[in-house]
Amino acid sequence: MDTMTTWLEHYGYGLIFISLFLEMLALPLPGEMMLSYTGLFVYEGKLNWMLSILSGSAGVTAGVSLSYWIGFRLGKPFVIKYGHRIHLGEEQLARITVWFEKYGDKLLFIVYFIPGIRHIAGYFCGVTRMPFRRYVIYAYSGAIFWVSLFISLGRVLGPKWEVYHKTVNHYMILFGIASALVTIVIYLYRKYKRRALAWLIDVLVNAVRNFNSLGKVRLLVLASFAALVLFVSLMLGLIQDFLAQDLGQFDEVATYVIQSVFGPEWHGLMVGFTKLGTLSIYMPLIAFIVLWVVLKGRDRMLELSFLFWVLLGGEVLDEGLRTLFHRPGPVSAGVQLFNTFPSEETLTFVTVCGFSAFLLLRHYSENNIRIPVILFVCLLCLLVGISHIYFKLQFPSDVVAGYVFGGGWISLNVILLEVLRMLKVSEAIID
Repeated sequence: MDTMTTWLEHYGYGLIFISLFLEMLALPLPGEMMLSYTGLFVYEGKLNWMLSILSGSAGVTAGVSLSYWIGFRLGKPFVIKYGHRIHLGEEQLARITVWFEKYGDKLLFIVYFIPGIRHIAGYFCGVTRMPFRRYVIYAYSGAIFWVSLFISLGRVLGPKWEVYHKTVNHYMILFGIASALVTIVIYLYRKYKRRALAWLIDVLVNAVRNFNSLGKVRLLVLASFAALVLFVSLMLGLIQDFLAQDLGQFDEVATYVIQSVFGPEWHGLMVGFTKLGTLSIYMPLIAFIVLWVVLKGRDRMLELSFLFWVLLGGEVLDEGLRTLFHRPGPVSAGVQLFNTFPSEETLTFVTVCGFSAFLLLRHYSENNIRIPVILFVCLLCLLVGISHIYFKLQFPSDVVAGYVFGGGWISLNVILLEVLRMLKVSEAIID
């Protein structure tokens, strides 16, 4: 690594371009390490942040372009003739071609986070004759994102990068794999949506005879079920890491990043963000949602009952989990905090605002407002969590656990509410 830093100091942007260009041609060069040290040099003022990103992005895009055209030029005959040497025959190539036609372009954006895969993706896209314009859209945007992210992380972490780079790389690889899996799941859902919807509703509600008339409800139940599976999986992973005491490194890195990004000038805003998760916000919101359900809802009693059940149950869940795990929290202003896992503030915020947003949008006819409302709620939730990390009131893993447990609780209750609603409709039709 001393050699890399010496060369980087002497050759700067040219070395960044050449090393990333050659890595994209499948040469065994440490791309993430080069980008991270570039970020460190930016932190030290030896390199310019924007010029570093431009030179790195240029190197990666040039490399993936050349690898595509090499693969395109060699084509399938070359692979069929010599592929057996690496156990890649005509049959395997045919399967890879089908796979790339289905998932390839979407996965190009996040494939850079998976070592080994990013080095050969361009060749296979060329061999399988993916249209170059489609290839450029995903490959170039993914390259710019990957380069910008690692250089910016190196810039934020500064001298701490050498301490944290293994942890950061670990989570980035997990991010890439998780993103790839999500992309595949979305594709499979779109392809087999009708069969999946029919199967899920048949399992959940065998009594619903008017199945074909419940298109939006079916989609809502399926999305909620998928979210529940995701949140349960994350819960199990968090609990496992908590019991194994493997959260310390994540907490240290995330806290350092937040403290570095949000300096003292953010103090006033952070105070305001902490107040988002208080009764002064919750009470007017709940009152508005109750009024909204009374005016707009068809199953008023059912929805109001679920609203109060979700709020009360979420509070009981929060108290029970924090008592069960009994985690010593950070030391804030000389005071040792306890029972911070999961975060009471983020779990409550997700529960109250998330379910309120669901009831609001459930009876709102304008589709173009739904995504902005969801994004707005997610942003506020993120700010509440960041503010508590900023003031060292909770560990980052406490905040994440609050998101996960709160999301799981909402997903479960959305499924139950819609199933009960459908059963009620079914019984009315039978009568």
